[in-house]
Amino acid sequence: MNINEFIIETLKTLLTLLGISFTDISVSIDEKTSSPRFVIATADSAILIGEHGARLLALNHLIKRIVEKKFPGEHHSFMVDVNDYQKKQVDEIRAKAHMLAERARYFKSSVEMDPMSSYERMIVHAEFTLTPDIATESSGFGKDRHLVLKYTETKVLPDKLI
Repeated sequence: MNINEFIIETLKTLLTLLGISFTDISVSIDEKTSSPRFVIATADSAILIGEHGARLLALNHLIKRIVEKKFPGEHHSFMVDVNDYQKKQVDEIRAKAHMLAERARYFKSSVEMDPMSSYERMIVHAEFTLTPDIATESSGFGKDRHLVLKYTETKVLPDKLI
């Protein structure tokens, strides 16, 4: 059984034990991070998502610990989502990060983002890896850990004269 099949079976077992009905669990690949996304389709989304996504974060944490126990020594990056809730949140974070990056460029300074989870910070780091004038840096501790988008002056080298 490969890891994706194991995660799907674990999710099915857990949801059944919790008494939560679901119609499907599908897998897709996030285009920016290249990590799998396991999407649970359910009418009981409010139960699984919780207030501000707290239960969904806990579900992600639980599944990641189970996977770490089953596949020790391996690092697996994936996300469990419910009715594309997390995808919408990630899209909003990316849009906000781009808006703040434009602000950093305009004022040629650093801009701090609100505190976010490690996964959300990883999303923003990945978003700006190929952007030469914006550097990302995590700052703070615990629940106050956030990202700083730093404007970096890009130097354009003149073409060599022959």
